[in-house]
Amino acid sequence: MQCPHFDAHRCRSCTLMGQPYDAQLAAKDAHCRTLLAAHAATLGTDEPRWLPPVSGPESGFRNKAKMVVAGTVDEPVLGILDHDGHGIDLTDCGLYPASLQATFAPLARILARARVAPYDVPARRGEAKYVIVTQSPDDELMVRFVLRSQEAVSRLRKHLPSLQAALPRLVAASVNVQPEHKAVLEGDLEIPLTDAETLPMRLGGVTLHLRPQSFFQTNTLVARALYEQAATWVDDASPASVWDLYCGVGGFALHVATPAGGSAGSGRTVHGVETSGEAVVAAARSAADAGLAATFEAGDATAFALASSPDDAPDLVVVNPPRRGIGAELAGWLERSRARHVVYSSCNVDSLVRDLAVMPSLRPAQARVLDMFPQTKHYEAITLLTRS
Repeated sequence: MQCPHFDAHRCRSCTLMGQPYDAQLAAKDAHCRTLLAAHAATLGTDEPRWLPPVSGPESGFRNKAKMVVAGTVDEPVLGILDHDGHGIDLTDCGLYPASLQATFAPLARILARARVAPYDVPARRGEAKYVIVTQSPDDELMVRFVLRSQEAVSRLRKHLPSLQAALPRLVAASVNVQPEHKAVLEGDLEIPLTDAETLPMRLGGVTLHLRPQSFFQTNTLVARALYEQAATWVDDASPASVWDLYCGVGGFALHVATPAGGSAGSGRTVHGVETSGEAVVAAARSAADAGLAATFEAGDATAFALASSPDDAPDLVVVNPPRRGIGAELAGWLERSRARHVVYSSCNVDSLVRDLAVMPSLRPAQARVLDMFPQTKHYEAITLLTRS
């Protein structure tokens, strides 16, 4: 893949742009293997059994666009800002599929028709900060306008029918209010513009209901493979009980849960914990719709675990933390617990290795790299830890 914006130094986000994709994937796989091999050597254990890396298309793979709004009230520009705070049009970014690129012009038009002035970062004035659009595997859309205040909400609502006509697969639209002048993408207040407030994300036999402020992996094809890999390991381990910590909208929990309503002792109890209340509501709805035996609660993953005795741990724990990892407290609790297996999904192998050092009894038995982020050095790694 090559990009004119990268070549012209307008956007350098894709740090591996121009490198052959096979070489990118091989380097990521080698990087992960090296770090986990060093960890195994330190503990005097065998390296994990490596599964082939998972990849998808090197372009057109992103299901979500977070576009800064710049330009003028008459001609909004969607993309990023340069060092001086001026807009760079990235509506032709090759990371987005053509169907997602096609949404950008109608979204810019509704901002112009509703007279929503782009937010001028250097001057600290204006209203429209971002447009965020998410596309489901069925090409349905969720659109969010991040504004500085509620001043333009009524005008956007007035012009919503024209946007729906231009984007007939638009399912949910909302306004997020972020009044502060700082590098925080969104605020706490979400104002629905449509009756529907969720976007169905159908991944094989599981449908996740994505709410506006819920996290979902940016690469749908690779996300599906990630959940399927975890489900395979969980099924092989046959745990009676599972915790999914940092569960988000329930991607892992819902893929490993069994049908609700079975006879006593015939099913698997699955419980998810996530700080985002929005995500928990979405996960609970997905479980109910699918008839799966999974429950969810809003809370901090570490605090949830520490409130329980290690002897009360489930048979298996899934963790999918942010880049900082699970941290020494939770890792130490897992080390002391009765859990026989941990499935650890990591977007930062450096923090994964730090956490593994606190859990020497939980040995990496299998591991796999999944290239969630082509054209960058980032990737997802999933590891099955088995108690030795």
